[in-house]
Amino acid sequence: MAEYQPITLRDPSSSVTATYVPAAGMICTSLAADGVEYLGQRRGVEAYITSGKTMGIPILYPWANRLSATKYPIDGAVVTLTPGVGGVRTDEHGVPIHGVLGAYAGWVVTERSDHRLVADLDWGGTPRLLAAFPFPHVLTMTVTLADRALTVETTVAPSSAAPVPLCYGYHPYLQIPGVARAQWQLQTPAMRHLQVDSWGIPTGGTQEWAGGDQPLGDTELDHGFDQVDEGAVFVLSGGDRRVEVTFGQGYSGAQLFAPAADDLVAIEPMTAPTDALRRGNYRMAAPGEPETSRFSIKVG
Repeated sequence: MAEYQPITLRDPSSSVTATYVPAAGMICTSLAADGVEYLGQRRGVEAYITSGKTMGIPILYPWANRLSATKYPIDGAVVTLTPGVGGVRTDEHGVPIHGVLGAYAGWVVTERSDHRLVADLDWGGTPRLLAAFPFPHVLTMTVTLADRALTVETTVAPSSAAPVPLCYGYHPYLQIPGVARAQWQLQTPAMRHLQVDSWGIPTGGTQEWAGGDQPLGDTELDHGFDQVDEGAVFVLSGGDRRVEVTFGQGYSGAQLFAPAADDLVAIEPMTAPTDALRRGNYRMAAPGEPETSRFSIKVG
């Protein structure tokens, strides 16, 4: 693990810290206040590196969550994904999940200070990545820690004449330390719930989700949404602690994940719904017009 050196950011105005490991896919492994951890550690960063078992805050790129098959269309052609090759991982049903950047070592840190970190990934210069997603571009992640909030900005800048589909997301595993899961409260905004089949793939059916504040209790969640308003706020709280996730820009989709077997809730910002790369319901970054998305996580 020596080559996977962590970088810890420190909030200049509080005790909050955030730790990233650039060589392990620019994953955030810790978000803590006064030494108390707010990110679900699950099996830890070593399992993420060796077997892709997610934890902390991983990026899901170039698609978030599942695709309904191992092929997707683009400009009259078809891209074929091969499970186990080029970073393609599959779920229990054999369909691709969470993109190809799990623990990817090719990020280059371009800026670093006590509370800010910037890293680039040159997609166009990497044949392995182009095989799965044939759109040359530079991907930039900028993370800033200030005022008890971690802000993550992601910029997609096309580096050829081809526009780049925006179907990515993040998977923040959140927890309320020192408080039993049954006592957590989850507050969500109004949005649209996407009905799914037994594989977790949207069926096309929808229903309104009124949002509001409710106890988590023993509720299990694995729900996808679209029509998330810019600036929407999600809150996970318990006792005198809380975590606020704000979808600041570019994230019109979301996934809520709360498994029965883990004391955590994932509040996932997504630029497009699950399976968008196959269905074409996504925005694109045009040549010469980089697209930036932003979300933030504030701990209290």
